[in-house]
Amino acid sequence: RKNKRLPVIPELKLQVSELHRQKQELETVVREQSSELAGELDFQKMHLGKKAKELEEIREELQVRIEELEEENEHLKRQQLMEGEVKTKLREETAQLTAENMDLEEQLDQKDRWIKKLHSQIKCLEISQKAKQTPALPKEYLGMLEYKREDEARLIQNIITDLKPKGVAVNVIPTLPAFILFMCVRHADYLNDDNKLKSLMNRIIQGVKKVVLAHQKDVESLSFWLSNTYQLLNCLKQYSGEEQFLKQSTPRQKKNCLQNFDLSEHRQILSDLAIQIYHQLISVMQKTLTPAIVPGMLEHESLQGISSMKPTGFRKRSSSLYNDSETYSISSILQELSVFYSAMSHHGMEQSLTKQAVKQLFFLIGATTFNQIMLRKDMCSCRKGMQIRCNISYLEEWLKENELQSCGAIDTLRPLAQAAWLLQVNKSTDEDAKEIAEKCTELNPVQIVKILNSYTPIDDFEKRVTSSFVRQVQDRDLLMLDTDYRFQVTFPFYPSSTALESLQVPSSLNLEFLTRI
Repeated sequence: RKNKRLPVIPELKLQVSELHRQKQELETVVREQSSELAGELDFQKMHLGKKAKELEEIREELQVRIEELEEENEHLKRQQLMEGEVKTKLREETAQLTAENMDLEEQLDQKDRWIKKLHSQIKCLEISQKAKQTPALPKEYLGMLEYKREDEARLIQNIITDLKPKGVAVNVIPTLPAFILFMCVRHADYLNDDNKLKSLMNRIIQGVKKVVLAHQKDVESLSFWLSNTYQLLNCLKQYSGEEQFLKQSTPRQKKNCLQNFDLSEHRQILSDLAIQIYHQLISVMQKTLTPAIVPGMLEHESLQGISSMKPTGFRKRSSSLYNDSETYSISSILQELSVFYSAMSHHGMEQSLTKQAVKQLFFLIGATTFNQIMLRKDMCSCRKGMQIRCNISYLEEWLKENELQSCGAIDTLRPLAQAAWLLQVNKSTDEDAKEIAEKCTELNPVQIVKILNSYTPIDDFEKRVTSSFVRQVQDRDLLMLDTDYRFQVTFPFYPSSTALESLQVPSSLNLEFLTRI
């Protein structure tokens, strides 16, 4: 066994020496690393010292800044405290001034009440003094008429159906029926009686329709009821309370406005009815006037010589196309126009509506005469042109006498006036053709050509119009004028100055069952 261990000892020694060597190497490495760590540690200590110094400087700067901010904060707190004190003082002063202002206002109100009281006492003293000096004043009326429901049919019969226009026009206000009916409407509105108001309005409309239908050929009746329908329509507008209709009303009229009902639908119905009556009136007047137009404007020889230009009235004419025992003259036309105008004026028709009717009649005169020129060759001569222009001057003079120049009626005669001029001018040269084209602005080329082709010389000194001259103005268009054409009628609003409270119902109307309120 001993012999077996001896070889192991050298190996162990070698291992021990090797381990010793490794230990020394490790110690050397440890010493080197320790030296390096010591150097690194010294460097870190030095670096940390610098950083600590820098941080200390920063801390000191921050401390200084904090102190400055604390001072600024204290300063702001002091300012806020001062501002709060100022605001508190201002609020206190404002509250004090408000209280003082309210006290002053109360004192002023109290003084105003005393002043009003004193004024009232003064007025009472003045009234009592006047009452002692003057007799008692009459009863003040409200501009309304009261009637019982069962008297409604009698009211419509007496004031509409059985009323005679001529008697009313002579004795009282022409449009008095319209005012009486409206005063009854006002009372129904005052009572806030819907059924009574609707029943009355419907009966008024039906009554007017009935009387117009019964007298559809009578100018007097149609003119009278057109005026009254128009006046009733104006009353419904004027006293409707709508701002657009109150501009020219008096304070008392504004006080009399309808209070409870809107009658705009009934206004529209009345407007349509007025248009219907107007067109019926125009038709009757046209039917009456038409027979006199052609004889009076064309056939009657008002020119007995160039110097004798005055119409001579009615006279016999065997050459007339009309088989009447008497023929007509321009005077006949003027007389008919005067009758129509007098009827409309006597019945209180608004001037604007009268002007529209006159304009329509003048259009009929011009169109009918012009169409006869188109149809009758014997009317196309220089002499007839002079006669037509003379008659137009009489119509224009009639307009001036009745102050109707602004109605536009004379403008409706322009085609006729230009045709008359065409019959009198020279018709031979190029200059003549150019002048005709410039001046005959109301005539179309076909109408001009027709007149030129129909032109008949009255003596040997005149020449017929040549075909070459006619071709210079020839073209295509309409020939005749529409005599049935109607201008659109309008019913502008005209407030009445009549005070409802001053109106009285005449006993001749048999309306004793009405009570003036």
